[in-house]
Amino acid sequence: MAEPITLENGNKSPVFEASDSEGNNHNLNDILEGGNKVILYFYPRDSTPGCTVQACDFRDDMARLSSHGFKVFGVSKDSAKSHDNFISKQELNFPLLMDEDGSLHEMFGTWRMKKNYGKEYMGCARSTFVIGEDGNLIFARYNVKAKGHVAMLARELGLDE
Repeated sequence: MAEPITLENGNKSPVFEASDSEGNNHNLNDILEGGNKVILYFYPRDSTPGCTVQACDFRDDMARLSSHGFKVFGVSKDSAKSHDNFISKQELNFPLLMDEDGSLHEMFGTWRMKKNYGKEYMGCARSTFVIGEDGNLIFARYNVKAKGHVAMLARELGLDE
């Protein structure tokens, strides 16, 4: 199996087009043409403790992120039904993109070898990518922590407190 790609700050972002759990289509070029920036974060599973903490962190800081022109999208390989339940239960105010076939994970290099209790397996590395209006990555990081993630991101991006 080929090694996953590793994207870095300054790289051109892969151009993606994906549907959210409600069937709405999201195209990176269309979003950027609208004058927005994108925060695309990959997480392992809907409704698990760490993923819930991270999603609620984005939910609670959405006003600040939006005021700086950021559109937030979460990505996992879960089903539309699972995404809808997660959105409803946690009152999420941003879309979760569908990636059941793993194509987005592959495009961004987030499907990686992981270790848990000495066992190796392939899984989603919790990762975040911030795409500027020019389509370049202004932030690209793999294996981020769920707790305090948005505060760290805000510091890295120089957003007003």
